[in-house]
Amino acid sequence: MENVIAIDGPAASGKSTIANKVSELLKIPYISTGNMYRTVTYFILSKNIVVKSLTNEIVAPILKEIDLKYKENEDGVFDIFLNNLPVGNVIRTPEVANAVSIVAMLPAVRHWLVEKQRALTEYGLILMEGRDIGTEVFPKAKYKFYLTASPEVRAKRRLGQDGETIDGATVESVAKEIKERDERDMTRPISPLKQADDAILVDSSNMTIEEVLEFIISRVNK
Repeated sequence: MENVIAIDGPAASGKSTIANKVSELLKIPYISTGNMYRTVTYFILSKNIVVKSLTNEIVAPILKEIDLKYKENEDGVFDIFLNNLPVGNVIRTPEVANAVSIVAMLPAVRHWLVEKQRALTEYGLILMEGRDIGTEVFPKAKYKFYLTASPEVRAKRRLGQDGETIDGATVESVAKEIKERDERDMTRPISPLKQADDAILVDSSNMTIEEVLEFIISRVNK
């Protein structure tokens, strides 16, 4: 059994918020695979490449230019670094958010990042969140959760995140984008988004952050 707490789920389901708080309470490293994909996407966009034209052949040499690592800071938090520089908020823009699912569909990118994700167990028990942690990255994870909510609830949450949506976005327009993102993630040929058979489903549509946190911690403590 792999020493991992896996939290999977669709976009804007609250994974990052919950994962961060669970890791703080348990005092273990928190790894956001979504941020890893966002960082790769940001690097590709910085080269003025049209994302929709990407192929495995085009992206392979680009990946060789990337040094992607998680490093522990003085507070014990693991920050992501791109070519030895902290990434910060540059990956939290509408441009990156709209392009990341396209980049994530490329097998070359997924294989490259999964290898790096699996190596992070060297830190001991870790909490990793994403879309295929419990199904592909760590199928034998000790704890598995699938966190979701309705598209409308997720749209409201996304609107509340700075920089994640364009000016003038509405709940309806963001919900439409989220449904389209879900469709891409769930139907991609490699590592599609889905609930692992042995994962615990957590629908947070009508739950507070504290209730979700208490639910997950109680299952881990068992």
